[in-house]
Amino acid sequence: MTTEKKEARAIHRYARISPTKVRQVINTIRGKDIATALAILQETNKRAARIVEKLLKSAIANAENKDMDIDNLYISKIHAEDGPMLKRFMPRAYGRATPIRKRLSHIYIHLSEREE
Repeated sequence: MTTEKKEARAIHRYARISPTKVRQVINTIRGKDIATALAILQETNKRAARIVEKLLKSAIANAENKDMDIDNLYISKIHAEDGPMLKRFMPRAYGRATPIRKRLSHIYIHLSEREE
């Protein structure tokens, strides 16, 4: 007999922000329950916090559709990976050009129910 854990997840792919900046925000909410995580994200003054907050609300909506107990949810896994890089060039002095790397990221969030 297997006891299957319910898990809700949400993924934001190709987010137009570097993974390093996203990781600063997601490290503050890793392992927290969703009410605390939403409060932290609303008080965080970073652009990545708005993106992660919207993604967390999407994961909560997914959990509601799976009939999970919303009051008992916590962030079991959250991570940001590198997406593809947009490569551009900026003209510089003496006919040179320097590369500009516009980084994209994939953000993954998994919610689980706490066992009492």
